[in-house]
Amino acid sequence: MVTLAILTAIYFLPTIIRAHRGHGAAVTFVLNLLFGWTGIGWLALLLWSLLAPPPCYFVTMPGYYYSPYWRR
Repeated sequence: MVTLAILTAIYFLPTIIRAHRGHGAAVTFVLNLLFGWTGIGWLALLLWSLLAPPPCYFVTMPGYYYSPYWRR
């Protein structure tokens, strides 16, 4: 039973990596489910999940409050 769990985790490793890195893992899960068994598809998905750049989040900093009474 433990062997089956380990093999399942290895099979879905590209999906796990992509979800851990913050990308949408739904597409990777479906592609992994359909093409992961081929070996080449699994390797392509693994490379895609490892080489994809991590998502970049932009945080806007609050600016100065503008008042029409201020003179610049």
